[in-house]
Amino acid sequence: MMPQAFLTSVLTMTLLITFTISEAHAAEKNAIPTWTDPAKAAADDPDFLIQGEYLDGNTGIQVVALSQGKFYVAKFKGGLPGAGWDRSQPEAATLSQDAVKKQISSWKKAQRSSPTLGAKAPTGAVILFGGKTTPLIKGEIKDGLLWAGSETTGKYGDFHLHVEFRLPYKPSAPPSSQDRGNSGLYLQNRYETQVLDTFGLVPTKEWNKLPLQSEPAQWCGSFYKVKTPDTPMCLPPLTWQTYDIDFTAPKFDKEGKKIANTRITIVHNGVKIHDDVEMPIGTGAGAKRPEVSKGPIIFQGHGNPTAYRNVWLVEK
Repeated sequence: MMPQAFLTSVLTMTLLITFTISEAHAAEKNAIPTWTDPAKAAADDPDFLIQGEYLDGNTGIQVVALSQGKFYVAKFKGGLPGAGWDRSQPEAATLSQDAVKKQISSWKKAQRSSPTLGAKAPTGAVILFGGKTTPLIKGEIKDGLLWAGSETTGKYGDFHLHVEFRLPYKPSAPPSSQDRGNSGLYLQNRYETQVLDTFGLVPTKEWNKLPLQSEPAQWCGSFYKVKTPDTPMCLPPLTWQTYDIDFTAPKFDKEGKKIANTRITIVHNGVKIHDDVEMPIGTGAGAKRPEVSKGPIIFQGHGNPTAYRNVWLVEK
């Protein structure tokens, strides 16, 4: 049998090594340049003002900053996603800053915003977050915003939910990286709609030819690892975006047996991306939790400064 002092020393050393590795990993993650304020991003990084949406006649263009003066450029026939795109395979390429600047001189910049941005809560709505500390939410509230890693204190069944979110600008993280603003809206802590900066990416048959780090069912607007959105409606990072969600909770009989599955409709930035989708179980880790008639809403935290505001709910 080993002496107690030796075991204590080994345990202490193991904990120290584990902590050091974890601390180094966190430092490495936090070392990625990250902006949460558009004015600061524009002042610090010239690529931020180039990134965005453009129109060239009947062609919609999405320009994604990749850091170090490089951009991923996707061109959509007919117009932008949700605004004329004919759903054909986008023409895409990675270009230098000089090449992009030369092209955008003849393009018209498009500044789209959700038609429900700033929507006022109707009479009778539950205002989950309106800019101030509230007993209905536990989590970080700073600068008048709710930050990822928060959740509701109450539990909800059938409802209409309005949420506004803003993804950080992290151009050094590769496209579709799960570190590029990763959060998620976990309805009843079981069904996740992904929140992630995948601006410019389209889940077509050619998606895996790009230098990506995750599959389309992990991109913004997806039911996490279950279903991609019908239309990719992610806007550029640091743009306020909206989810308007109609949620129908699962139904149970008197014995507790489920007699009806969850159903969810989601409108992302004014475009319906999921239409009354039936969910027989939860998504990801939520699939391991038993379904319930009422549950909390989680603004999932993954170490990224994703902000939320104007969050309200109408129970049905």
